[in-house]
Amino acid sequence: MTRAGPRPARRGTVGLALPWPVWVPAVIGFGLIAVPVAGLVVRTDWRDLAALVTTDAARDALWLSLRTGLASTVLCLLLGTPLALVLARSRLPGLPVLRSVVLLPLVLPPVVGGLTLLFLLGRTGPVGQWLAGFGVTVPFSTAAVVIAQTFVAMPFLVVSLEGALRTAGERYEVVAATLGASPLTALRRVTIPVVLPGLVSGSVLAFARALGEFGATIAFAGNLQGTTQTLPLLIYIQSQNDLDGAVAMSLVLVVVAVLVIVATRTRDVSGVR
Repeated sequence: MTRAGPRPARRGTVGLALPWPVWVPAVIGFGLIAVPVAGLVVRTDWRDLAALVTTDAARDALWLSLRTGLASTVLCLLLGTPLALVLARSRLPGLPVLRSVVLLPLVLPPVVGGLTLLFLLGRTGPVGQWLAGFGVTVPFSTAAVVIAQTFVAMPFLVVSLEGALRTAGERYEVVAATLGASPLTALRRVTIPVVLPGLVSGSVLAFARALGEFGATIAFAGNLQGTTQTLPLLIYIQSQNDLDGAVAMSLVLVVVAVLVIVATRTRDVSGVR
C-alpha cells in the first residue's frame, strides 16, 4: 500500500498556526492603531454632528479638499505614470539616485517640503520671480494647495505603479514588439492594461494622501478660508477653540480614509484572485 501524500490545502481553509509570541505583539500593535480611532468615535458629539460638519467653514474646507485632492491626483497620474515607467523600464545611469530623489517626500517632514516649494516659487524664488514678471503669484493660492499636495502624494503612485511594472515584467511587451507593435502601441495596448490595478491603487492612495496633507499646505499655501483652508487645516484651527468641531471633522476624515483603504484592498484582492 502506498502512502498518500499531503493533501493540497483547499481554498478558504485555515493556514499554518502561528506561535503565540507572534500574537501578543500583533494584538498590541493593532490596539495601538484601533484604540485611538475608537476613542475618537466615543468622543464625537453625535447629537450635534450634522450641525458641526455643515458649517460654512466646514463645507468650504471639505469642498476645497475634494477639488484640490482630485486635481493633484490627476497631476500625479500625468506626471507620476511616466516617471514610474522610467524607473521600472529604463536603463539610465544613476537610476538609484533618481529613485531616491523621487521618494524623498516620503521621508521629509511635509512642512520642509512646503518651505522648499515656497523658496522656489515665492516672490523671491528663482521661478517665482520669473512668474511674477507675467503677473502670476503661486504661493497662498488654491494652485499652491494643489502643488503642495502633488509634491507629497506623487511618490505613493510612483511606488505602487513601479512595483506593479516590475512584478508584471517585460515579457508581454517583448511579444508585442515581435509582432510588430511600436513602443507607443505596446505601452497603450499592453503595458497599461496589465498594470491597471496597480495604477488604480496608486491613484487612490495618492488621493488619500493629498486629502490629508497639512504641513506642506500650511507652509506654502497658508490658511485662508475658501481659498487654501483644507479640511486638515480647519481641524487644526478648530482644535484650539472648538474641540467638538475638530473631533467631528476628524471623524469625517477617518471615514474617508476607511473608504479609501477598503476600495484599495478590494482592488488588490480582486487582482490577486
